[in-house]
Amino acid sequence: MNNLKKLGISALAGSLAIPASLTVTTANAVEMSVAGSAKVSYVSRNGDEVSGNPYGMNTSLAFTGSGDVNGYETTLTIVNNDANTGLSSASLAVDLGDMGKITFDQGVGVGGLSTIDDKLPSAYEESWDNIDAAATTSSNGLVGMGNSGVFVYSNEIMGSNISAQFGKGNSIANADGASGGVGGHGSSWDFALTNSSLYDGVTVGVGYGKIANGNGSKTDNSDDVDEHMTAFVTYSTGPVTVGYQQSNREDNTKGGIDEEAMGYGISINLMDGVSVSYAEREIDFKNPSAADKTEDGTGLALSYTVGSAKVAVQHNESTNNDGGTTSDENTEILLSLSF
Repeated sequence: MNNLKKLGISALAGSLAIPASLTVTTANAVEMSVAGSAKVSYVSRNGDEVSGNPYGMNTSLAFTGSGDVNGYETTLTIVNNDANTGLSSASLAVDLGDMGKITFDQGVGVGGLSTIDDKLPSAYEESWDNIDAAATTSSNGLVGMGNSGVFVYSNEIMGSNISAQFGKGNSIANADGASGGVGGHGSSWDFALTNSSLYDGVTVGVGYGKIANGNGSKTDNSDDVDEHMTAFVTYSTGPVTVGYQQSNREDNTKGGIDEEAMGYGISINLMDGVSVSYAEREIDFKNPSAADKTEDGTGLALSYTVGSAKVAVQHNESTNNDGGTTSDENTEILLSLSF
C-alpha cells in the first residue's frame, strides 16, 4: 500500500468540519489519491487449538486528499479495511510549517510512543505477531496508548523527530459529538523521539508516556495511570541491519504486574528483493504476589518482493505466554499485492 497510484481526481474542497459548528471553505482544488492492497494468507496455529479453514483474505483502501486551507496544508486520510462499510480509521492533519504538524488521529497510527513499540528489523512481521495473549491486563511487553481519538504533534528539532500525543481516558474512536470508552478518570500522553543523523547507518530512539489504566479509584491505593518507556538502537551496513530494544511498563493498579521486555534482531537482504530476519524477545513479568515469570519469543521471516507483489513466510513461537504456563506458535504464508 506504499505504492500510491494517483487517480488524477480533482475536486473542490467543500467544508472541513473544525470544532462544533465552525466550518472553513476554500475554492482551491484538492488532489485526491487512493492506495489499495489485497492479501491472501495461509495460517497454521498451535496443535492444541481448534482448527478450521486456514485460508484468509484482507483488503484495504486508503483515500487521501490534501490542499491549502487558509494558508495551511491540510490532509485528510480515510482507510477502509475488509468488508467494513463504515469508517475503519481516519486522520485529519494541519501542517503549520516550521511550527510543526497537528493531527487528530482515529486509528491510523500517525504518531506517539506506539510507533516505536518494536523497532527490531524484520523481513515481514514482528516476532509476537499472531501469538496468543492469555491475559487482558498484559501489554505483551509493548508500550503506548494506542492511536484512536488522540491529538498528535510532530516536528523536527535539531535533527531529531519528535512525535507526542494526548488523549482522554483509554484510547477509543468516537463519532462526531459522541464520547465513549472506559478509564475516563485519567488522561493519557506519550512521546517518541528518534534520530538518524548521529552516525552513518545508526538510528536511535527513546519514548515515554503516562497511560490511563481505567482503574478510576484511589481507594485501593491504585493510580490512574501506568508508566511506559522504551529505547532502541538499530545499525545498518550493506545488506545487514541489527537492532536492540528495551521496554518497561509499570502497572500502577493494586497488585499490578510490571513488565520488562528486551529484544534483539537481525535482517539480511540476501539478494535483490529477497530478505530474511530473525528476532528474539524476553518479557519479565514482575508479579508482587507470586514468582516472576519470563516469556520467551522468537520470530523467523522470509520475504520476496518484486514490483508491487510480495510473498512472505513468518514463523513465531513463544513460551510462558503473558507470564503463564502456556506456549504458542504461528506460521503464516502470505501473498500481498499493492496497487
